[in-house]
Amino acid sequence: MPGNRSTLTRLRIALTTFFALDGFLFAGWVVRIPAIKEQTGATASALGLALLGVSAGAVLTMTLTGRLCRRYGTHQVTVVCAVLLSLSVALPPLTHSAPALGAVLLLFGAAYGSINVAFNSAAVDLVTALRRPVMPSFHAAFSLGGMVGAGLGGLVAGALSPTRHLLGLAVTGLLVTVVAGRTLLRHEPPAAPRPAHPERGTPRRPDGRTRGLVLVFGLIALCTAYGEGAMADWGALHLEQDLHASPGVAAVGYSCFALAMTVGRLTGTALLERLGHGRTVIAGGATAACGMLLGSLAPSLWAALLGFAVTGLGLANLFPVAVERAGTLAGPSGVATASTLGYGGMLLGPPAIGFMADWLSLPVALTSVAVLAAIATLIGLATRRTARN
Repeated sequence: MPGNRSTLTRLRIALTTFFALDGFLFAGWVVRIPAIKEQTGATASALGLALLGVSAGAVLTMTLTGRLCRRYGTHQVTVVCAVLLSLSVALPPLTHSAPALGAVLLLFGAAYGSINVAFNSAAVDLVTALRRPVMPSFHAAFSLGGMVGAGLGGLVAGALSPTRHLLGLAVTGLLVTVVAGRTLLRHEPPAAPRPAHPERGTPRRPDGRTRGLVLVFGLIALCTAYGEGAMADWGALHLEQDLHASPGVAAVGYSCFALAMTVGRLTGTALLERLGHGRTVIAGGATAACGMLLGSLAPSLWAALLGFAVTGLGLANLFPVAVERAGTLAGPSGVATASTLGYGGMLLGPPAIGFMADWLSLPVALTSVAVLAAIATLIGLATRRTARN
């Protein structure tokens, strides 16, 4: 048992590293979007279409990745996808037109979506073997990696061209993959301990009831990702346009949200151990709904910032819980289904809010985040007993 525990610890460190690397590389690309827009000469609408390539590539490949994980193993697929992600992050600065940018972002998105399915599936196996709900800690590593990647990108933006910056990220990604990937390739995914109730601890056969539950958890992921996408794309504009914040202060709004989400995920394991999965979803969804109502409708800037932070705390653990439960039920295909729905929500959120803002107003449109968080709460209440059986 000590040797097995040591192996599980090494696997946890390696997987945590890949989650952090994923966030680091993605954030590093995002902060160079303005410079690459200027380089390609793309209009705002053309850039928007090109950026859809990331989401489209991710959604298109997630289901296929679930099948590849079943055939070749989650560890092997994680390492291969990490190599592809590291290589593809260097491609956007090499383009000089919006169509070319969209094409390479389709490849980047495919690698990004695939590695998310692969390492989430590997993490589900590890969580089951550890018998501890540590899934939020992996997603906290992703959030921390993103914060470091964005901060570093901001520091070097004035000194390095996008080509050199993203090439440096590619080299860093490949080096990290070599180091962390050796651990994954050396060890098979841990076998789940035999639970007292077998149906709770091993992926169910893909019968109709199991597929239905996986879709339910996928809907929770969708509701969560919708909120994340909305906050990233519209939060700062709301503060600047509706509450007359300066651009610098408006940018702090998303930082409050992201930092609170990271803190929520760092404390997520303790929360899950105390409340369990069902009550964590219910509490998180209700907290996010209240926070977003405050953040979108408050007449005061500081009240809105507080609302953004509360929203981040509430949403923090919904996506990790949804992916873990889907993976426990149906293995990598369950993770793929929940992740695909989640990314669908992230893809749907920003344009949906844009249309609602044109018809109504941006503050009213942002309340849709609270509505979907409330829906996640209701789903958690409705399926709390069902998911246990």
